[in-house]
Amino acid sequence: MRRLIGQLLKFGIVGIIAFLIDIGIMNLLIMGPHLNNVLAGAISFLISLVFNYLASMRYVFKHREDMARWMEMAVFLVSSIIGLGINEAILWMGTAMLPPDAITTMHARYLLYSNVAKITATVVVAIWNFLIRKWLLDAPAPGKPVNPRSVAHRLGVWSLSHRPFGWR
Repeated sequence: MRRLIGQLLKFGIVGIIAFLIDIGIMNLLIMGPHLNNVLAGAISFLISLVFNYLASMRYVFKHREDMARWMEMAVFLVSSIIGLGINEAILWMGTAMLPPDAITTMHARYLLYSNVAKITATVVVAIWNFLIRKWLLDAPAPGKPVNPRSVAHRLGVWSLSHRPFGWR
């Protein structure tokens, strides 16, 4: 339990930094060139995702010895694409009721609604990310045996024998 709490705290710190990168870039893109919030949100999400991957795999989750790095990256990528879809849907819903020209005629309200939607999306996507990464990417606690029937172990063992292009 202590390990899980520590992991949640680290995940939270990494998530807050990624969120600040995400919402900062999104706001700059909405306020500056007046990009649509869904497009601005996608760009900012993808930029913050690079930081999130590097920090999460270094400080939050322990590499599974029974999983190839390429599979780790693939799982992270697929879960992130699903997270991006959730993020975009919530951002769209957050401003869908505003008139189409709201980005220029009601800019302050558009920005407020976009930020409320972004905060909501961040919470939902953070829960999704933690659960899926904990389930599929995190190594068992030290001294705890690997469950040979777990999805993560079976996926990992398969990935070790199916390396694309000589990856490790």
